[in-house]
Amino acid sequence: MPWSSLLLPASLPAKVTHIDKLVMVQYAVSVMNAYSAYFINLALGGEQRSNAEAVGFRLGAKGTHSSRTIMLAELKAVLEATPVDAARADYTSAIVEGNCLSKATVATRHISGQRLRELYGLEPKVPLFRVLRRLWAIDPSGRPLLAALAAVARDPLFAATSSAVVLTPAGTELQRSTMKTSLRDVAGDRLNEAILEKVCRNAASSWTQSGHLEGRTIKTRRRVTASAPVVAFALYLAFAAGFRGVGTFSSAWLRMLDCDPSQGRRLAAEAKRLDLIDLRMAGEVVELDTSRLDPAGRSK
Repeated sequence: MPWSSLLLPASLPAKVTHIDKLVMVQYAVSVMNAYSAYFINLALGGEQRSNAEAVGFRLGAKGTHSSRTIMLAELKAVLEATPVDAARADYTSAIVEGNCLSKATVATRHISGQRLRELYGLEPKVPLFRVLRRLWAIDPSGRPLLAALAAVARDPLFAATSSAVVLTPAGTELQRSTMKTSLRDVAGDRLNEAILEKVCRNAASSWTQSGHLEGRTIKTRRRVTASAPVVAFALYLAFAAGFRGVGTFSSAWLRMLDCDPSQGRRLAAEAKRLDLIDLRMAGEVVELDTSRLDPAGRSK
């Protein structure tokens, strides 16, 4: 059952008040928490879990957002400082010896490099990072969304905050309590109140960097606009997480981009025309192959 059918409609009636919207969001998030496994389809066992991890997903209840955001500016800097075919050592050298992140101490450079590797891989052996790096060059305007998608796949704490943000209607203030509730469902009692607050602050900053939120102290939801390459990456991650067929376009990976199924289909067709994916759609029959996004992996 696609979670989108359980939650908010694509658009709210004009007469719905601000208070009504908040109540609907809180209810939707409570439902989402009950179906948190389906949000990104990561409550996997056996072969499915192994497949996701092989692509580059990081699963569990720990995450980088206990100390950092998605570090969008730092990611841009390190990718600008390294060639497309850079090896793992090249990324480390650019951060530590080259100080491409402009950090004051060697220790801070090492820590920043470690956090970036947690979020994105920075390793050509990681398929998810290979695809991210390729699309990064193809679609500069889509980089904030590409980074957010990759971070959701690799940081369970950041992923846990996704429903609270995605389900907040555009123009409505983000409720910190819904984000905290989602985090508690994932982390249980492993995070104390101070750490929960820090994760919420970092996640709110990350969703601001991605374009989903705006404002400094008070965060307000805004709609994002995805391109075909960004949708191709979302489909790649959805496929890796186990989604198949027409349900892929109702998955949270597409909803994170504010794409309803019809928009997702249209942008997926455009991605096919760009030779990023292989796709066949006939009514409710959808055959998707995302291996074209990763020529290196395809040749193995």
